[in-house]
Amino acid sequence: MSDKEKLISREAGEGSSRNLAARDSNNKPSWYFGTGFVLFWVLLFFAVVIPFFYRLPPALSTEDAVNGEFIGERAYNTLNNLVNIGTRVVGSKTNEVTTVMFLLNEIADIKKDLLTDYFTLEVNVQQGSGALRYAHMLNMYQGVQNVVVKLSSKNSTSESYLLVNSHFDTVLTSPGAGDDGFMVATMLEVLRVMATTKESFAHPIVFLFNGAEESALQASHAFITQHKWADNCKALINLDAAGSGGREYLFQSGPSHPWLVNYYKKSAKHPAATTLGEEVFQAGLIPSDTDFAAFTKYGNIPGLDIAQTTNGYIYHTKYDRTDVIPRGSIQNTGDNILSLVRALANAPEMYNTQAYETGHAVYFDFLGLFFVNYSEETGKILNYSIAGVALILIIISVWRMSAISSLSCCHVVQRLIILLIIQIIALSLSLALPLLVAYYFDSYGLSLTYFSTPSLLIGLYICPALIGLSLPITIYYQLQQKIKLPFAYHLQLGLHSWAIILSVVDILLTVRGIRSAYIFTIPIIFYVIAMILNMLTTFHDRGYSWTGLVIMGQVMPFLYSSSLFYLFLVVLIPMNGRSGSATNPDLFIAGLAAVGTILSFGFLMPLINMFRKPLTVVLALLMVTGITTFLASSTEMGFPYRPRTNSHRVTYQHVRKIYYEYDGSESIDESGYLINFQDRRLAEPMIGVRLTGARFLKEDCEKHMMCGVPLYDERWVENRLETIWVHRADSVIPPIPTNLTLLSKTVLENNTTARFEFELNGPDHMSLFIQPYVDDFATLSNWSFARSYLEEPPEYPLSYHIYFTYGIITSPLKFFLEIEKTNGNFNVPLFELGVSGHYFGSNGDALSQKFAKSFPSYAAVVEWPSTYLRYIF
Repeated sequence: MSDKEKLISREAGEGSSRNLAARDSNNKPSWYFGTGFVLFWVLLFFAVVIPFFYRLPPALSTEDAVNGEFIGERAYNTLNNLVNIGTRVVGSKTNEVTTVMFLLNEIADIKKDLLTDYFTLEVNVQQGSGALRYAHMLNMYQGVQNVVVKLSSKNSTSESYLLVNSHFDTVLTSPGAGDDGFMVATMLEVLRVMATTKESFAHPIVFLFNGAEESALQASHAFITQHKWADNCKALINLDAAGSGGREYLFQSGPSHPWLVNYYKKSAKHPAATTLGEEVFQAGLIPSDTDFAAFTKYGNIPGLDIAQTTNGYIYHTKYDRTDVIPRGSIQNTGDNILSLVRALANAPEMYNTQAYETGHAVYFDFLGLFFVNYSEETGKILNYSIAGVALILIIISVWRMSAISSLSCCHVVQRLIILLIIQIIALSLSLALPLLVAYYFDSYGLSLTYFSTPSLLIGLYICPALIGLSLPITIYYQLQQKIKLPFAYHLQLGLHSWAIILSVVDILLTVRGIRSAYIFTIPIIFYVIAMILNMLTTFHDRGYSWTGLVIMGQVMPFLYSSSLFYLFLVVLIPMNGRSGSATNPDLFIAGLAAVGTILSFGFLMPLINMFRKPLTVVLALLMVTGITTFLASSTEMGFPYRPRTNSHRVTYQHVRKIYYEYDGSESIDESGYLINFQDRRLAEPMIGVRLTGARFLKEDCEKHMMCGVPLYDERWVENRLETIWVHRADSVIPPIPTNLTLLSKTVLENNTTARFEFELNGPDHMSLFIQPYVDDFATLSNWSFARSYLEEPPEYPLSYHIYFTYGIITSPLKFFLEIEKTNGNFNVPLFELGVSGHYFGSNGDALSQKFAKSFPSYAAVVEWPSTYLRYIF
């Protein structure tokens, strides 16, 4: 071909490309279809995700149930009777006597109907004493109780037991319907059904009703380290709650026993689970813990951790009552747990669980309709393969665009690279804008505006994320109207660039061993399917025809991603009301909403450019954000709290602190209110409460051991710098005294060690704080507590913290401390010893009661008298 012919051919190709581009522009639908396109996905979420998320089966009654089925109405009545007992705090009569008798009576009723030809049922009430390391403290307990039931088939010869656990104790003020009475009632009904149905099972089942979970996992530790049946327990189903009502979720499995998830898949009638929940929980991003940790750490028992998650606003408050729990919720949980217990009680893997210790599982449900699980290794292969196929198909697509449009591959690749950069900018912007809104609101003291009105999240975080996703690429397309490449191809390259980003992220996360990378694999899979179908047909090269398959293919990824992140928002938003004041929780929620939006809309938002005036969509999103910002910052909608439904959590102690010097004299005797802020807004919501003279403890923490106040547990210690002290003139008088008695001081034979023996008497919750004077070369060399804690003390400036709880046994705590000093001079101050006593169940004196009543109606107040005695020996 001559040079003239080549020039004519190239000009013809370029003219053809320009004609295609012009035709694409003229064929664009009207601008209002672009806004309707985005609105369609929003409506799809509310029409499908929300109904499926809250869907529950009807509760069965004794009249309409078939023998062998879980009867929700009966379990609900059991729950109501348990809740009517009231608050069940470790050491209280309601927990140690009334509730234990209630459980034994329920079990006795079940035993009356026991099919004795098929089963044997053994009951044991355990009283355990011991200690475990928990966070920075040594967690000691004495006489905590477990009600333990073993159900066995008479034809069973197995020595491997299935352990099913829930706890019957509660926190102060809470009747504990959701946490964890719901699961206790579920277990009782499962026990009843299995004991009265002619369906035998291979392995005995141990039903553990444990009486001290809220006091840092004490009863589960007592069972797994001391009970006669503990060594035979080879698998676990742990049942707990972070909310009340709704569906229960499987959020932890194993560790390293994926076969357990296989049984969940086979047996759960209403599956609800996600690997992402497991990895988020184990990363410490959720401020909570369950007995699952004690069983797996101290008993090396693999298992499944299942919990209620909905309506976490009432978790650990006085509003956690039966009337907020739908009957269908307990039916949903009962159906799943009954089937799961039956399946695992017949599992051949139970005979030798160690033989099946092989890696981890990847698992998730889709709207509760079906359950997907596979091994971690399979997940890696799947992630790498799908990402690789996506990249190969994009290369083929680029070559095809080049051939059809008569443009060089370099030209098309150049456009792809530019769009890849644009999409990276869009990704960054879609993350940054919601975080910027969260930072702005927090800087003006307006955090948690979404707490009682979660719909504000749409305008505050989701719309800014959508703006970030769409604005850079839309501006770019508007500036590239006269390029040679047909606009339909150009738009398709925009989606290809997004697929490249997801594929790279998927590969990187998989390399790091993050099993939750599957959430990126899902949208890539469906985009790959759409690409294959478009290339096998002529849709790939027929204007916008290819968009139909892409849109249809993204329906399932959209539904999954949006439902998954909606679940996390439902769980984590209420937790922000009790996550402390040290950090801005809005940043976490904004980031979560942004990631969910990006995964749900990543392949969709570039498509607004196939409509005319796509910037209209961006302006509409900006308008929604503006209106929402006004509503959240300037109206009652943005105030976080509501009476009963969305409480402001207030936890404080009415304290009397006395400091004794080395010579026994008193240097300080002061009373006041020690308030531990549980949310970001600090004292701002405490309208009408007299906080005159309130001061933060930061200065006290610099001068005194453990700030010189009765920091109750590990969360009080962690949040100590955000805690305030409000002085009161009248002394706090405790209901009973807390007494520390020095029994003896002996210098041992080596003349370098002094031994101090003590006796401690007081209420059912106490703490010891110990700090030797290291500047004077005194060291704590030995004691009567756990040696491992002595050898690995908490990091300075924290002291040794011995947290001590009475259950049913209230004998005094006797202990010794040995102080080593090389110069042998023990007639000088050697160490500080702090003693705190906590009087749960007491409302204090009239002044304390008046102070409690001054809090607004939306406050959920948890308060108790306490004492703090500081000694120097």
